[in-house]
Amino acid sequence: MDDHRSLEDAYQAWKETVLAPYQAKSQERQDAFATVSEIPVERLYTPLDAPGGDYLDEVGFPGAYPYTRGVYPTMYRGRLWTMRQYAGFGTAEESNLRYRYLLEQGQTGLSVAFDLPTQMGYDSDDPVADGEVGKVGVAIDSLKDMEILLDQIPLDRVSVSMTINAPAAILLLMVVAVAKKQGVDLRRLTGTIQNDVLKEYAARGTYIFPPKPSMRIITDIFRWCSTNLPRWNTISISGYHIREAGSTAAQEIAFTLANGIAYAEAATAAGLDVDQFGPRLSFFFNAHMDFFEEIAKYRAARRLWAEIMRNRFGAQDPRSWQLRFHTQTAGSTLTAQQPETNVVRVTLQALAAVLGGTQSLHTNSKDEALALPTEDSARLALRTQQVIAYESGVPNTVDPLGGSYFVEALTTRLETEARRYLDKIEELGGAVAAIETGYVQREIQDAAYAFQKKVESEAQIIVGVNKFRMQEEPPESLLKIDAALQARQIEKLNRVRQERDEARVQAALKNLDESAADPNAHLMEPMLEAVEAYASLGEIVGVLKKHFGRYRPPAFI
Repeated sequence: MDDHRSLEDAYQAWKETVLAPYQAKSQERQDAFATVSEIPVERLYTPLDAPGGDYLDEVGFPGAYPYTRGVYPTMYRGRLWTMRQYAGFGTAEESNLRYRYLLEQGQTGLSVAFDLPTQMGYDSDDPVADGEVGKVGVAIDSLKDMEILLDQIPLDRVSVSMTINAPAAILLLMVVAVAKKQGVDLRRLTGTIQNDVLKEYAARGTYIFPPKPSMRIITDIFRWCSTNLPRWNTISISGYHIREAGSTAAQEIAFTLANGIAYAEAATAAGLDVDQFGPRLSFFFNAHMDFFEEIAKYRAARRLWAEIMRNRFGAQDPRSWQLRFHTQTAGSTLTAQQPETNVVRVTLQALAAVLGGTQSLHTNSKDEALALPTEDSARLALRTQQVIAYESGVPNTVDPLGGSYFVEALTTRLETEARRYLDKIEELGGAVAAIETGYVQREIQDAAYAFQKKVESEAQIIVGVNKFRMQEEPPESLLKIDAALQARQIEKLNRVRQERDEARVQAALKNLDESAADPNAHLMEPMLEAVEAYASLGEIVGVLKKHFGRYRPPAFI
């Protein structure tokens, strides 16, 4: 009975010290929180609500350290997750139309996909870009393209997330320049840049500069945004691509958090206080197919990061302890065979992300194993989130699976496995050293190989691939990119170069050149000057490459 009293006391303390102050500065949604049969649904359930629940609750409370049950006390009763549909293709004009359509359909934040040349820092007229312009995302060559991309998008009300890494600073500054033209107060600008270059070396490959100068740029972004863009998430430390490359759930947690540790160490070494940048760190995780493992993965990651930030880095601000994350359903699980089954896969993955406490979610479209999504399939993917949000009842209580024997055991097991990897990475000298020696890459490759062997032996069933196959024709309604797009994009870039003030461009690039040559100089201000002068992405990257070089990956066996 003493345990019962202790739990009641702990619950009452949580309501007074965590919930009440949070409610004072936020507002809970005024929905009728009840089941369809009108059974009331409480904000939070603890062992006190279960038969014989007179024992201490070891998993804690939402909005309180170590945040196993969620980073906010009211979670989705306060506000639903941001519904982002990752989109971008062809020209800025075409992508702008898709964004405005999705916003009209109820999307609550933009998520921008860039083409490969943009991700790699090449202009559309660079020979390396030939054949790739606008293919897997939108082509952005200069501020002019960003102005078109965000035309009629109210940046003071719509959050913008961008999957961009090596040239993240430049694309962010293009958004800043557009916001300034719109008259938006930069302190109100919200959004996220992925800006996670370490995972590019390990799992994805869209790097430009070597690790050391890349870390210099990233810490400079932290510094500049802490003063100028206080509501912007300066990095989205990404496990998504690590998982897409074939990692296990525990590896996804460990390698992602190890990268987070590396960024935090680089920032503190550069003189930034951990509580200056810690609250604006965010994460990006995969939602894979094993339903309960994914839910447990998010809970374990939150618990680990809270401990790392409080104990290792000495963060004092509770916001620095909170692992806030965006989730995308797993593209690698989508099948070209019987693509309608992808709707079921995405629904399960999205539900796992919501039950795991995500702050933001993208749901893949059913046709993405074959092509970029059509408007209809993108709308259906968005509707999937909306059905979960408004019809399922799942958001009506916080962490509904908290206290499940299975989920809690999985959470602890994944935390233990992730700690083992983190300890190994620490022995190797940290995330950068572990990547440079090929340890992280080999671990991911081994995990991917083991999974593929299970698929080929049918120990792992993939519906429509190695079981329940059918003879079928590819769908006719696939999105096709106009082959003439590249020529139009190059023509637009040439027009920008003809119309801009060339003397202003060269002066800005010279200033950037001098700053890049000085290892102690800041880079964001001269890059913004170059962006606002309509220097192209490739021109700005070219100046930086002159001093930083281009990364060449070593061969690993």
